Parts: sequence; structure tokens; C-alpha cells
Amino acid sequence: MPISIKMPALSPTMEQGKLARWLVKVGDTVSAGDIMAEIETDKATMEFEAVDEGTIVAIEIPEGTDNVKVGTVIAQLAGEGEDASAPVAKPAAAAAPAPAAAAAAPAPVAAAPAAAPVKSGDRVIASPLAKRIAAQKGVDLAAVKGSGPNGRIVKADVEGAQPGAAAPVAAAAPAAAPAPVAAPAPVAAALPDFGIPHEDLPLSTMRKTIARRLTESKQQVPHIYLTVDIRLDALLKLRGELNAALAARGVKLSVNDMLIKALGVALTQVPQCNVAFAGDTLRQYARADVSVAVSIPNGLITPIITDASGKGLAAISTGMADLAKRAKEGKLAPTEFIGGTASLSNMGMMGIKQFEAVINPPQGMIMAIGAGEKRPWVLEDGSLGVATAMCATGSFDHRAIDGADGAQLMAAFRELVENPLGLLA
Repeated sequence: MPISIKMPALSPTMEQGKLARWLVKVGDTVSAGDIMAEIETDKATMEFEAVDEGTIVAIEIPEGTDNVKVGTVIAQLAGEGEDASAPVAKPAAAAAPAPAAAAAAPAPVAAAPAAAPVKSGDRVIASPLAKRIAAQKGVDLAAVKGSGPNGRIVKADVEGAQPGAAAPVAAAAPAAAPAPVAAPAPVAAALPDFGIPHEDLPLSTMRKTIARRLTESKQQVPHIYLTVDIRLDALLKLRGELNAALAARGVKLSVNDMLIKALGVALTQVPQCNVAFAGDTLRQYARADVSVAVSIPNGLITPIITDASGKGLAAISTGMADLAKRAKEGKLAPTEFIGGTASLSNMGMMGIKQFEAVINPPQGMIMAIGAGEKRPWVLEDGSLGVATAMCATGSFDHRAIDGADGAQLMAAFRELVENPLGLLA
């Protein structure tokens, strides 16, 4: 029987998404790895690959449909040997037991044994890819428990199986609930019409998620803001010297690359701020992964520089350039933008002198960077001079981070920027 293709969870936080575009149509043949659709998630627009081989026999959800819940059947695929022209039977909901019968049924005393492999006559139901892998490994498909639709044996079932043996059998699970259907979009209060010419634009899935998460953060997370002025002259001088030395390697450090490194090192020096808050749990991280805000069309995404304190400046620079480029192209993997232990948002290149960024839960803090500018400055000898300086404002989750610890982090960050040789150690 046809395989039901369901709306995938393309990120750990995805609950629903928009089926932006189908790249296949009814009658098309697909193989494992073929791109079938583009799905707009809460983070980005991502490609959805086929995991089986066969012929598309039905498109259940048309392209452009919004708020499609994860697990919803979006298409049907006929496998090898199946009639692709036959109508697809819609799965019927299981009837609920009569109240009297349910009351009379004895309580279960033990778990039921795992179901035997499902067969159709004498043929084991398995995907073509699973059959090929089984033949290559010498796995007996008759002894393998299928985890696919209706007991179908799929690639994952045979990959871990030993030759002549069955793959590990999972404990019997309760009957699956009916597949969720696309939920209607929430209806917002209508905006009054004041007679001003206008156009109402629908929000993208990403913009809806940004709006929801920022509202939750400001409503649920008690923010405390700490601002310091930081002199940049030494950092700018070192950046110029390093770029001259790295030119032959095609590396050009930005001020932001150096600030990412400074925040990573500061977080390792003040681990009380490298934390995440969750109810009655406080998680303290042993590594500083810095999420860096990058503006993309219709939203914002935060690719992650992992182990920012342990990476060299050249590695941070090349890594950040690659992440930013792929972020704007919508080609980041979920692991590259979901997570992080703290964030950095730099609006200095836009001329913003100082701002307060909103924390991205469950992270405990975010650093907001303003523009560097010439200012009057009291020099080391007490005389008045001119220096290049900027404002940095840390937003801290006050449930997890005390003000004194936040102040210690800001002091460590300022020290590293004003004495940047410490970034090379």
C-alpha cells in the first residue's frame, strides 16, 4: 500500500510550518535524497528530501498552505510493485470502544510482545532501499520488525541489523492518534482603517515566531541591563597588524570577529553568566558557543560560533563569513543556528550608538554592541584626549544571573577589548 509522507520536524523547535513549494507532482518518480518540497519553518526555508523510492500518487496538502502541523500527511508514495494509478485509500479513524466494553475489560498485566514482521502473502513489505541494504548485508528481512507505515521495513530497520539476524525490536507502542490536520491561522484583532492608503502583508512563519518569542521573552524573563564604555584604539591597531599578516591567506578580520572571541573568553572567565534557566534548573555550560545575530530577508537568524573562546581569530572570521553567507541563502543546517550559550548583536555598522537587546531564552544573556566613535577621553596620564570608544550593553536574565556577576562579565569583556593581546593567548 502507498507510503504516507508526513510533515517533518526540520528543527527541534518546529511544531508547524508552511508548505511553501512542491518540487514534484503526481506521477513523478523519486529516489532517496531527491528534493521534494520547500518548507518554511520557524527558523528558515528548508528543503525536504525523500527518504524512500517510488511514485508520487497523491498530493494531500497544496503548496502555499500555512500552519501545517508536524506529522500531517502531505503526500502519498507508491513503492516498487504497487499500482501507482490505483486510488489512494484514506486512513479511517479507529472506532472508540463502547463504554460498557471498556469498563468490563480487565487491566493489562504485562506488555504485549512485539508484533511479528508484517507480510503481504509471502512477501515482506519493505522499501526498495531497505531491500538493497539487506541484500548487501545478508540480513533476513523475514525476521526484521518494520518501523515504517503499516509495519513497512525501512532503511533504519536494517542498517543496524546483523547478517541473518533481526534489527533490535522496540517495545510495542500504543496505537497512534489520528494525524493532525492543518490548523487555521490565528485571527488577530482587525486594525482600524483611518483612511490612509495601505497594504496588509501576511506574516511569514519566521516573523510569526520572532514576534511570539520576543513577546514571551519580555513578558517572562526579568531583564537587567548593564552598560560599559570601551576604548577601541588598541583593538583597532591589533586588527590592522593581524590583517596585514593574514592577507596572504585571504583572511580579513572584522571588529565583530574580535568581539565574538572576546565574549567567548569572558564567558569562560565568568562561568556564572554562561548559563541557561529552565524552571527549577540552572544549567551551567563548560563551553562558550556564541550565537551571532544576522539580518536576513524578512527576519533575523543567529548562526553559532561553537567554542568561541577556543577558536583562533582567523577560524572565527572564516567561519562567520561562511555562516552569514549561507544564512542569507537559507542554507544553514538546524544545528548551525539552534542552541548557543549566549548571544551577540552588533548594530554599530548601522550607526546605532547604544541599545538594549532582548534575551533569546533559554540563554541567560545577550551582548549589544554600539558604534565606535571619536570621543573626549581621560587618558592614562590624567590628561584629556580623544579616543575611539563604543558602548556595550549586556542584557541578563535576572532569575539566573545576579547583577554583580553580570557586572563582572562586562568588566572582563571590556578588559579583553581594551587589551586585545589576551585574545591571542
